[in-house]
Amino acid sequence: MEILNLSLPATNRFASNYLQQSTSVMPFFHYSYNDANESLNRLSELSDRPFPRNEVAQHIEQFMKPYPSSKAVTNSLDKLKQQNSVVVIGGQQAGILTGPLYSIHKIISIIKLAEQKEKELGVPVIPVFWIAGEDHDFQEVNHVYIPVNEKIDKWTYPEKVWQKKMVSDIQLDKEVCLSWVEKVIEMFGETDYTNMLLEFAIEQLNRSTTFVDFFANIIMELFKDDGLLIVDSGNPDFRQLQKEFLVRQIEHREAITSSLLKQQQEIEKQGFPITIDSSEHAANLFYYDTKHQERILLEYNHDNDRFVGKNGAISFSKQDLVELASSNPSVLSNNVVTRPLMQEWLFPTIAFIGGPGEISYWAELKQVFEHFQIKMPPIVPRLNITFLDRSVETDLAELNLSLSAVLQSGTNDARNKFLESIVDKEIDGLFSAARDQLVKQYKEIEAKTVEVNRGLLPLLKKNEAFLLKEMTFMQTKLEEAVKLKHDVILKKFSRVDLALRPNGHPQERVWNIFAYLNQYGLTFIRDLMNLTYTFDGSHKVIKL
Repeated sequence: MEILNLSLPATNRFASNYLQQSTSVMPFFHYSYNDANESLNRLSELSDRPFPRNEVAQHIEQFMKPYPSSKAVTNSLDKLKQQNSVVVIGGQQAGILTGPLYSIHKIISIIKLAEQKEKELGVPVIPVFWIAGEDHDFQEVNHVYIPVNEKIDKWTYPEKVWQKKMVSDIQLDKEVCLSWVEKVIEMFGETDYTNMLLEFAIEQLNRSTTFVDFFANIIMELFKDDGLLIVDSGNPDFRQLQKEFLVRQIEHREAITSSLLKQQQEIEKQGFPITIDSSEHAANLFYYDTKHQERILLEYNHDNDRFVGKNGAISFSKQDLVELASSNPSVLSNNVVTRPLMQEWLFPTIAFIGGPGEISYWAELKQVFEHFQIKMPPIVPRLNITFLDRSVETDLAELNLSLSAVLQSGTNDARNKFLESIVDKEIDGLFSAARDQLVKQYKEIEAKTVEVNRGLLPLLKKNEAFLLKEMTFMQTKLEEAVKLKHDVILKKFSRVDLALRPNGHPQERVWNIFAYLNQYGLTFIRDLMNLTYTFDGSHKVIKL
């Protein structure tokens, strides 16, 4: 394996500007991500703030007991209890079989940056992955994509979830899940590693009872030797640590929303779109109806000074919510605005690892953080990675394609130019002339038909259309025969797109890590972890 660093734009304009640390976006952040002095400044800021390190460490230790562990994990827990420790943190939803590749890339980013920061700062730095188990959008986590006949096939986990359940509460039917996982792995194709991978998946499934369990068991088995710690935002015990902070959010609802809206106005003035959908009615909290297992977004009703949800079916006074937060915090959860705040209050964060979308919405939170007299952590762009197989690299060379161009926009332009170059102009000319001649002759026949029997005109038009259609059919068949002569080259275009830019999307947003584990074995993760990464905003192409 080797890494090739490329300068590519991010998937949104704001994040692209941030990668370059452009003056157009930096006023929306408290720190630069690529300045060593900024890490020292952040460390100094954190040293002046209290954090519930012991309570959080004890919770994580208890939470992680069922999952694969190692001496490195124990060391990380010990480090977290130390008063000068800090964390590198990031999070993602619990996708089945870990979801798209970017979840794995984010975990690698967290671990590798934590290693670098510990050497750089001389203090304990712990990698922490925040599983967004409180999220209720099951449709985002219940599928993987598989390459089938040079196309993308979406494989959805067959069990249905109709309520807006938190993913942490979604139980797995092990028999159904096992059958589905076996079929998915089978679809990747049999290799020397397939049986071992299947055994690995079955072992993690047998340990699991929920979607989050299955996700956590897989990533901890893959990354336990790197000292990774995990938390689940949907875990009720974790919410117990958040009581006072939930109360603070409720009491400062108006200021949080006002600060967000003001910051969004400033961003819009610079010509950037807004990421977080909000209004003056936003409560920035969800209520979990445990009876119906439904997560309900709360809004603030100014007319009656109450927090309401589900078109008024759920209603709380501010005092009701404060008491609920203190006595039963597991029924309250954060939204996109308050989750970063909660994370910041619980963890001494030296760096937050974020994707392009996260970079955009964190920028909208600057004044929210300032309201509480704290700063946002340095937002470090997660490693954007593309895996480049040798066979695909060979196809790129033979097609004379630019890797950077393909990663940004696929092969469509190059493929169309090639198709134009192989079109038989003579065929097109012959059929064009034949069509013109046919239309001309039928005009003469039409004139004669009007003289003889006008009632036959519809039949004549139908006959003309039929002949033109048959000409087009024959021309298409001949053009396909020409393409077939160049089928080997056209398939190379398809292979490149499928590997690097499937359906016009970045590889990391479509393919799943299990496809690569099946191809290269379970040691594939160790090989990735042994590489040296620079957090400079460049795109990492890893040659396999």
